Amino acid sequence: MKNFWKSGDPFIWLTAGGLAFSLLMVAGLVLLILANGLGFFWPKDVALLVLDDKTAVMGQVMEREEIPQPGAPPGTPKKYRIQVKQGNRDIYGQDFAWVDESRIVRRERPDDAVVIERREWGNLYGTLKEVREDGQTVGGGEEGWNTLQERLPQAAHLLAEIRRIEKTEIGAINHAQEKIRLQIKKLSSQGRGEGPEAARLKGQLDALQAVYTEKETALAAHRKKDTVSVVVSAVGGQEKELPLTQVIRAYRPNVMGPGAKTAFYAAKVWEFVSDDPRESNTEGGVFPAIFGTVMMVMIMSLVATPLGVLAAFYLREYAKQGPFVSTVRIAVNNLAGVPSIVFGVFGVGFFVYFVGGSIDRLFYPESLPTPTFGTGGIFWASLTLALLTLPVVIVATEEGLAAIPGGLREASLALGATKFETTWRIVLPAVMPSILTGLILAMARAAGEVAPLMITGVVKLAPALPLDSFWPFLHLDRKFMHLGFHIYDVGFQSPNVDAARPMVFTTTLLLLGIVLVLNLAAIVLRNRLRKKYALGTL
Repeated sequence: MKNFWKSGDPFIWLTAGGLAFSLLMVAGLVLLILANGLGFFWPKDVALLVLDDKTAVMGQVMEREEIPQPGAPPGTPKKYRIQVKQGNRDIYGQDFAWVDESRIVRRERPDDAVVIERREWGNLYGTLKEVREDGQTVGGGEEGWNTLQERLPQAAHLLAEIRRIEKTEIGAINHAQEKIRLQIKKLSSQGRGEGPEAARLKGQLDALQAVYTEKETALAAHRKKDTVSVVVSAVGGQEKELPLTQVIRAYRPNVMGPGAKTAFYAAKVWEFVSDDPRESNTEGGVFPAIFGTVMMVMIMSLVATPLGVLAAFYLREYAKQGPFVSTVRIAVNNLAGVPSIVFGVFGVGFFVYFVGGSIDRLFYPESLPTPTFGTGGIFWASLTLALLTLPVVIVATEEGLAAIPGGLREASLALGATKFETTWRIVLPAVMPSILTGLILAMARAAGEVAPLMITGVVKLAPALPLDSFWPFLHLDRKFMHLGFHIYDVGFQSPNVDAARPMVFTTTLLLLGIVLVLNLAAIVLRNRLRKKYALGTL
């Protein structure tokens, strides 16, 4: 037994057990997210539950759980209840209902049960009564269903045209008018409010207003074309009439085969990654959050990586080793452990209020008191996270520099190369894999941080992306959406908890996928550089 302990086998088993336990924890977390996230978009069948009091509930069964029976004697049969997504929130007041299984008299699976996804008020469950145009019935029953499927693409095209006029044409006019107003305000502050330049700008403003009136007339004409509606009968005999432009899709899950359900699932996944959110972020897509997350990580990487590499090169290659350099290294290591909210407070105080406020006073005085850069935005949030991840890049780069044999530097210098040439042609290629390792860790941490973003520019719903067709195209002063904050907002701030829960898991899965893709790209690049600049070939 004594020899067994001296052999080191117990330590091997201990380390292997620790590794296995860690892998099981990670695998369990990932499986939990996958199980709750992947099935969110699958079209579940619609059930009609007839209860013992002659009432009925129609919807999709989401969960089943045991009903607690405190104080019940041993051997008492277990009781269960099911959660039904009944939708029709504008009719019933709530999306979900719990039904005691013991009260269910009959379960049906009607073929004509229709699920209508709306742009507002969530799903509508019921049976299709008729399709109307200008108040006149154009189809009912199966004919109405076919008419609905034919008219939905037309309604979607009409709505897209209305939004194009609103955002592109009228939006461009509003943007140009606001720029002219700011120029007139600037001239007024300089005492030239009545000069020829101001008169010219006012003339341009009047011309834009005339064009704006024309576009409004065209917009009103398009809205008058929205004459088709669908009438749905909900359980209980209540009817709901919807304009077809408010309908995203209508489907009958009870008659859909595996192929149709798979196609539906793929369409919903594409909508999730490419569309804008709706219904307090509990429905629709998360494209603005994906865009904001990736863009913020890229800006952060472009700032943190050069600064971290330069700092590490100075500390390891140029600075005289002594107490001061040791103190700096200790400070850098301590910064890695500072809570992220502290960096957020610093970002607000320094970047937003001091730097951004100074930029506004110098370059945008006509916009004040409305701030341009003196408020949270994606640029300030990216700089804050660059400071947050800077110690990671510095430490990883320093470790790589320390691992490079000193003989390489000496051989380069002996051949007549200067210090800079040695650093640029020998040391930097050799340390590049370590730099990318630091970048991988920095991107992974930045993609998941939420606390500093909440006070430096992230919002629940951004009205516009930081990148658009208006000069200067990239608007670093704009607020943005972020997947991490989206998860927090949907999971803890949503008024509809049951509807938000699946979205939390799905968005978490998407965030993990984005971090994985970014890391894999950096890892592939690191491995290629490691092979290209192997120490043996330098």
